[in-house]
Amino acid sequence: MGKYRLICLEGGEFVDDDYRLRCDRHSGLLRAEYDAVRLDVKRMNGVFKFYDWLPVASIIDTDAAPVAFRNTELSRELGLKDLLIAFTGYYPERGAFVRSCSFKEMEALPTMARIRDAKKGTVVVASAGNTGRAFAHISNVVGMNSVIVVPERSADRIWVPDDRGYSKLMTVKGDYADSIAVSERISSMKGFVPEGGARNIARRDGMGTVMLESVISMGKMPDYYFQAVGSGTGAISAWEASMRLVADGRFGTKLPELHLSQNDPFMPMKNAWDDGRRSIEKKDMENAERNISEVYADVLTNRNPPYSPVGGLFDAMTACGGMIYGVTNEEAKAAERLWSEFESAVPDPAASVALASLIKAIGKGTIDKNRTVMLNMTGGGQNLVHKDVTMTRIERFAAVDANVSDDELRRVING
Repeated sequence: MGKYRLICLEGGEFVDDDYRLRCDRHSGLLRAEYDAVRLDVKRMNGVFKFYDWLPVASIIDTDAAPVAFRNTELSRELGLKDLLIAFTGYYPERGAFVRSCSFKEMEALPTMARIRDAKKGTVVVASAGNTGRAFAHISNVVGMNSVIVVPERSADRIWVPDDRGYSKLMTVKGDYADSIAVSERISSMKGFVPEGGARNIARRDGMGTVMLESVISMGKMPDYYFQAVGSGTGAISAWEASMRLVADGRFGTKLPELHLSQNDPFMPMKNAWDDGRRSIEKKDMENAERNISEVYADVLTNRNPPYSPVGGLFDAMTACGGMIYGVTNEEAKAAERLWSEFESAVPDPAASVALASLIKAIGKGTIDKNRTVMLNMTGGGQNLVHKDVTMTRIERFAAVDANVSDDELRRVING
């Protein structure tokens, strides 16, 4: 489109883009290489102020964007000299108006714009809750059809402020991995298109705006970046955004260390990274169903994360350095209580896991408390948005088993 080129990170070749998600010859991720080298914040609404570094031609009218702020009382409690909080949720007091209450809305906005630019069909989204809610909301905002596929237990998480009927909800008897498998089968049908997950450059660069907003606030890149991860896509996005900022030259030359966290007992990426392995092995998934059922933040339970591919989380961690922490439910809830002493927007469980990992890092001395820390609170404010905005829960149009036949699935979708 003239604004960027699409490069295969495994083969190094440039590929044509028509909402492309994969290279024809390699399994590594694709990445957008933008014409604009310097970060130039545009006079545009919401996340599209970072238009130059989003793979879109059109924009969506929105006031949703990440915000970055400091809380001196929390910093003092933690003993940190320079803590910057990135918050992507609903928190009007802090200038945050993300009505889905999740940083997944930063993915949904450029992804839906990119699909619209490419004139593709109905987008299919697999979710444990936050991603589905974000895409359902933006589907209604832009008037584009979507099918949201979630585990049965996540059905009550898919609510929107203005249900115009563009988003349809399907539940699957199973967990997040089962929802992904069903969504992929729907995406292969005529007239449907997958949102793409970590392979979608729009999703990654949309999430990368959290780093951009934070760096604008700080005037430099942080020394440490903290985030809870399920797929690791947010951390990959932070790495890619940081490389662009290094190339800009005005914000520092050193990539931030990635300090990530998973919710104990489901920690496949932590186990693999601690062992120095590029691959997630069978032993990392032992008792996966039971472990997934026990975690506080079930949105962090992706059984097929983009850890191993070229350009994936292993490469991000290798390039940036850092570590992955295991956080128990009790530690996450204690962190949530601490946050609530200083801020009124209740964090999502995943954000509480991230704060808990920061507390753990401070206790273990794995970071220098005098250096700059960026804490990515990836969602929150549901307690506030339901007071300010009338929400409607999307009713499911179908419920299927994880092993539903192709004929039955096609019948349900066509119906």
